Amino acid sequence: MATQRGGHSGHGGGGSHSSAHQGNGHIYGRPRFNQHSLSFRRKHPHERGVFQPLPQPTGSPPYRLDLSDVIPADQYQDITNQQRLIFHTAGDLGGIKDPVPQERVAQSLEEDFLPDPSDKSLNPAFFYALGDCVYFNGEAADYYDQFYLPYEHYVAPILAVPGNHDGDAIAPETSLAAFVRNFCQPEPGYHSPDARDDTRTAMIQPNVFWTLTTPLISIVGLYSNVPEHGVIHPDQQEWLNSELANLPGDKPLIITMHHPVYSADDHHSGSGTMHEAVNAAIAASGRFPDLVLAGHVHNYQRFTRTTNGRDILYVVAGAGGYHNLHRVARVNDDRVTPPVTLVEDGDEVTLEKYLDDRHSFLRLEVTPTEIVGKCYSVPRPQESWSQGANLFDTFRFDLVKHQAL
Repeated sequence: MATQRGGHSGHGGGGSHSSAHQGNGHIYGRPRFNQHSLSFRRKHPHERGVFQPLPQPTGSPPYRLDLSDVIPADQYQDITNQQRLIFHTAGDLGGIKDPVPQERVAQSLEEDFLPDPSDKSLNPAFFYALGDCVYFNGEAADYYDQFYLPYEHYVAPILAVPGNHDGDAIAPETSLAAFVRNFCQPEPGYHSPDARDDTRTAMIQPNVFWTLTTPLISIVGLYSNVPEHGVIHPDQQEWLNSELANLPGDKPLIITMHHPVYSADDHHSGSGTMHEAVNAAIAASGRFPDLVLAGHVHNYQRFTRTTNGRDILYVVAGAGGYHNLHRVARVNDDRVTPPVTLVEDGDEVTLEKYLDDRHSFLRLEVTPTEIVGKCYSVPRPQESWSQGANLFDTFRFDLVKHQAL
């Protein structure tokens, strides 16, 4: 970190150390990140969580699923004809301690559908969950209350990459066993016992890391495992490199993951590990993503990274329902005021906007020339259900010039 624009001036290092305070044989709490200077990424994160072995894939390499296999044929045809794809995304969903925030998000997602449009591309084609679908340990017994019941009336497929809580299993369950049962069936039509009386059937994702192909965009989903700030096994890194190299070059590219590359929050911060994984894939393939989506941090943040004469958008959308939100750092007790630009490894990275005091979701619309993103906040638990969602942020990305607009 060398320079920054707007917000706060600071010095390298990203604030206070991440280890817990201790003395006289006692260990106390750990300080919040970014207390005295701002950083978007932790180079030396505190250790928490143990790497878990990955389950066997249910499909064949390169682990791709086409959108036509999960939505009705007439909707797929309209998406192709109209050259428009709309979908929802958010992470950190499960309302284990308080179901109301998740219910508020789910209600707003439902209300985003038109009743029966003649052009079915006007409705969202799917919801893409950015991990931590089921707290705290991805247990099968919790899937009904935290997944099937809240989205009982969401009238589209729900796809996902796992998060650390999904993979941090408690014996006798094994890591991601319930996730695979509910998202990675080899054939359509399987009604999971975890769904109980809900009619939704399990998804047919071919692996816990996988690619969704669509008429307008390719979405490459990573599993960043359980440890804090993520771990990408060499096999998955090799797969990521190959996907960036081999996916159709005439379609834009989104990478999804749970642990974010950049974050200005004071609880997790961004991940040097995931930054290295994305950069390694770019270097190996010669191809850049247009948008990187993540969760883990329970708020909304939008960043623009400028590198090699082009932009890449990085969005944290982790306020999808878990009750506890994470605030963006207060540096020397002052709120960060965007836009704030830091230089990270030679690239300018700008925090453009954030929302850290309400739950939210993201609605993305993709056409051949641009991605339009809209972040909607939802009412707080103590506010009226009838208020509905409010538009908080709109952004546009030019897919021809590869520039944020």
